[in-house]
Amino acid sequence: MRLLTLLFVLSSCGLAAPKTNKLDWLVGKWQRENVKAGKTAFEIWEWNNKSLQGIGVTLQGADTVFAEKLSIIDKEGQLYYVANVGSNATPTFFKIVSYGKSGFISENPAHDFPKKITYSLSGNKMLATISGNGKQIPFSFRKVE
Repeated sequence: MRLLTLLFVLSSCGLAAPKTNKLDWLVGKWQRENVKAGKTAFEIWEWNNKSLQGIGVTLQGADTVFAEKLSIIDKEGQLYYVANVGSNATPTFFKIVSYGKSGFISENPAHDFPKKITYSLSGNKMLATISGNGKQIPFSFRKVE
């Protein structure tokens, strides 16, 4: 039920749409493969009201232990990956410095961690990597829907 409420909140956000279809590959449900035992995690991305919006969720049993709203928006002609995590006071914007039909790179050098977020596609697998300050954390996904 909490997941449905979060998805409803996401669908009601009025964000400007990126003016490209090069990011269509991101749309769908992605099951995380390298998650700790006892947990499941996934990201769901969709075009909604002309916006590319997503949600990242980690479950332990039936309980949501982590959730974040994600989006890719066009702000004044520049694409941004936006992460809205409940523990942060405001959403964090990462400028997309390159993108295409198999991935994108976004950066925010002023953010504490991560400073860089990279998504790359290979077949039905996606690798999202967050990095900065000499640290790198990979998130491996498989497309399930």
